[in-house]
Amino acid sequence: MAVIERLGYESGAYFAYIRTDSNIISKHPKMTNGKLASGGPSLENVDAIFFLGHREIELDSEQKADLLAFVHDEGKGFVAAHTALTAFESWPEFGELLGGRFDGHPWGNVQGSVINEEPTFPATKHFPPVFTIKDEFYRAKDFSRDKIDVLLRLDTSKLPVTERGGSGNNSTDVPLAWAKMYGKGRVFYSSFAHDASTWDNPDIQKMYFEAIKWALGMTAGEVKPHPMRGPDGSAVAQ
Repeated sequence: MAVIERLGYESGAYFAYIRTDSNIISKHPKMTNGKLASGGPSLENVDAIFFLGHREIELDSEQKADLLAFVHDEGKGFVAAHTALTAFESWPEFGELLGGRFDGHPWGNVQGSVINEEPTFPATKHFPPVFTIKDEFYRAKDFSRDKIDVLLRLDTSKLPVTERGGSGNNSTDVPLAWAKMYGKGRVFYSSFAHDASTWDNPDIQKMYFEAIKWALGMTAGEVKPHPMRGPDGSAVAQ
């Protein structure tokens, strides 16, 4: 959260409010003590959310409706990282907003090879065709390449055979970052965030910074769903 706040402050691109509770995710926000708030941030006066929530976060039905409308109907931005894939597992509409669901992290915290499938997208154009990074790579399920634009993908062929499975899903298609439209709103997700060194990595910081700017509509970047690609842009058979 400190990195995201600092990137906005130092660049002047945005101002970030940091909250560790979900009370402000509402058109009628509450303070941390549950009483109605008389000011401060809410879905009425912000333009995007950076979300690093985990599991079953407390949102009532009105808050859920407000959040969906914030992105889908009002065209606001939603940028999510790592544990966000595990959030709201009992809320189907959130899975539709985000574009995928958590299916474990069968490899643990390892060095992995990452393929850049979208080298022209604002958040990933600074990455080379292939790069390595150590992190806890989340495997996604319930995603469709017809609905999300996969930007970065884990090359599972470079992992030891014993580490390729572990979650019951043996697909070689493991997206680590994607972009999508949810109604009028722009949505970005990336698995990168587990390791402290990941947040110290200038390339990862730039990825999230550019993703936030894109979600805010400050930069152009077309969402283009596509089949699985290799480093040279060619289609990969699954």
